[in-house]
Amino acid sequence: MKWPDKCEKAGCRDAWPDTIFLNGNIITADAAFRVVRAVAIRGGRFVSVGETGEVRETAGPLTEIIDLKGKTVLPGLIDTHAHVERAGLLKSTVQLNDVATVSQALDRIREYAENLPNGGWVRGAEWHPIAQLREKRFLTREELDRAAPHNPVCLPIGHFTMVNSSAMAMAGITRETVDPEGGVIHRDGATGEPNGTLEEAAENLVHAVLPQWSDDERDQQLQHAMQYFNEFGLTSAISAAVDPATMRAHQRVRQAGKATLRISAMYAPTGGLNPSMTTDEWDLFFSRIGVASDFGDDWLSFSGVKLQIDGGMTLRTAAMRDGYPDDPAYNGTIVIEPARFNALVATANRYGWRVGVHAVGDAAIDTVLDAYGRANTERSIKGRRFIIIHGSLMRPDQMERARQLDVRVDAQTTFLWEKASTVAMFLGKETADRAFPMRTMIDVMGLDAVGQGTDYPINSLNPFINMYVMVTRRDRSGHTFGAAEKISREEAIRLYTSAAARYSFSERKTGSIEPGKYADMAVISDDILSVPDDAIKDIVAIRTIVEGRTVFVRETVTGITSREQDTRT
Repeated sequence: MKWPDKCEKAGCRDAWPDTIFLNGNIITADAAFRVVRAVAIRGGRFVSVGETGEVRETAGPLTEIIDLKGKTVLPGLIDTHAHVERAGLLKSTVQLNDVATVSQALDRIREYAENLPNGGWVRGAEWHPIAQLREKRFLTREELDRAAPHNPVCLPIGHFTMVNSSAMAMAGITRETVDPEGGVIHRDGATGEPNGTLEEAAENLVHAVLPQWSDDERDQQLQHAMQYFNEFGLTSAISAAVDPATMRAHQRVRQAGKATLRISAMYAPTGGLNPSMTTDEWDLFFSRIGVASDFGDDWLSFSGVKLQIDGGMTLRTAAMRDGYPDDPAYNGTIVIEPARFNALVATANRYGWRVGVHAVGDAAIDTVLDAYGRANTERSIKGRRFIIIHGSLMRPDQMERARQLDVRVDAQTTFLWEKASTVAMFLGKETADRAFPMRTMIDVMGLDAVGQGTDYPINSLNPFINMYVMVTRRDRSGHTFGAAEKISREEAIRLYTSAAARYSFSERKTGSIEPGKYADMAVISDDILSVPDDAIKDIVAIRTIVEGRTVFVRETVTGITSREQDTRT
């Protein structure tokens, strides 16, 4: 079709593409996994996908033509499990993700505290001392007291928070304080005094006394976070455990037209993943909220409600069927008593809410599947895509149970990039080899029932590092863990695109490059289908487009490596 031959009537300019991208290597991730050369975009959607000549013919006199010069394009990438808002805290917290020793960590905290007024909080971005530090341990209360003698310190690391004496005093934590349900105040073995490490629900004792961000601060942080995600070619994310204040901030950013990342939220109504409500209060909340999950628009929606049943592999708290190698009588941690957990799941299901549960160990996954099975007898969950989040040590029999219930798994193989050796240290090499069994999971459950994310900031946000680990099963040191669980490059891409879109029931709108779908795409630095395996991790996004609008352009690609990108997170 040529213009103006087919467009002579008034108003025909509305049919012209706004933009055409030509001469690319465009991986559509459609059902046939076609690779085409050009796309045309109008009104934020793809209107033509094909070869350069045929797409060019649709151009009107006002169409912008962009020559990709052979660059590879992917559908906009979707991270199915990331704590989005925390990327907005990079400028408001002490960064410890690159320290390698206790001394380095304490020096960094000391330097940060010296720039704060007395009494100002030292807040930390999440990091992983057990995996990072040469000493393989947490920082103690006394060490933090010396590093920041005039400031309260709060350093979350995911499932644990390290604090100093000042922070504990402000929270009212003493030797006599009883462990809260679902949490532990860790104590000195000799004196019984709190040692500065708070686990799970005990973290909330200090988090509750942290100064709240203002609405303006939250909004600005969210915009920074979205821009950060865009730098990695990400156009959508499932935000993992969104509290009410953060959800309101998302609404304000969306209404102001400033969102650059599609968000579907896993809601945490009380902030924590073990809700601070009785089961009766939980029932009352859902009876009055007035909406069900999967409510919203294409920029902001609820995907479901988020719960947690165990801890983590690298924290020695994953709930396991078998005992830990160094202590066969220890099976990890269940953070919600099973009868209460079953009631929470059943209630959410009764009121039309989909449930996603953090479950890492195989015993934890059993508990989740049991609860889902019980809920299913009251109101069917089939077709509603209830979720096992992480599924790190899922067994084949559990995959089959999940398949029968139409339960999906959203995993984060990128844990192995920096933490595989820590998993092996706590659980043994054989268990580390079967962590994130993507080959088996895809074969048993089907690719459309699986997705991939990062659990940022627990791991690097970089999707190409994650794809590299999925394809090679190598960690950062080049060691291989579970080679039998490798998957293909096409499968890795689909887990970030067409399969990932199914988490939020968005597969007819995003996840592939096809006419009628939103024009979300990422131009990347190399051909991910042909570069050597080791080069996958070094790929970067050079242009990110959401609904036809460019939201990120990289000034230069030369010299940027996966290692440098990882450090930035």
